[in-house]
Amino acid sequence: MQEDDLEAVLAWRNHPEVRRYMYTRHEIGLEEHCRWFAHAVAQPGKHLLIFEADGRPCGFANLTQHGTDPIADWGFYLAPDAPRGAGQRLGRAVLAYAFDTLVLHKLCGEVLAHNERSLRFHRRLGFEEEGRLRDQHYDGEHFYAVVCFGLLRHEWQPTAGEP
Repeated sequence: MQEDDLEAVLAWRNHPEVRRYMYTRHEIGLEEHCRWFAHAVAQPGKHLLIFEADGRPCGFANLTQHGTDPIADWGFYLAPDAPRGAGQRLGRAVLAYAFDTLVLHKLCGEVLAHNERSLRFHRRLGFEEEGRLRDQHYDGEHFYAVVCFGLLRHEWQPTAGEP
């Protein structure tokens, strides 16, 4: 991700269908988004990635390594108008980056338990459910469980999730 990607990524992030499954659900302003970006790019172990399908940017992913351990957390979202199948392609591309380029041992993800689409997405990519944190997230109105996923390097199949 580069600075000139900020406006597109912000528009994707603020889309109601993306925002409703985020821990932070308010609409983010450009100033707040720019502060986040400046902080993120200054962190070692933070990888901000733009996914392109057919030469067109249509998704965002981030990987966060904590310290020197070869373990990272990930997050992602697609542009609302991303072409069909872009999610699986994004997932495979990010996993290839995580395991082949960064040589991670493990990639971890968290999904709000009511986000059925993301739950299926993780399972289809080969992630294993490692835990369920009951009433872990409060959005100001409701409590939600959080499902924890993990994928180990030796479990990863480069063709996982292909139709």
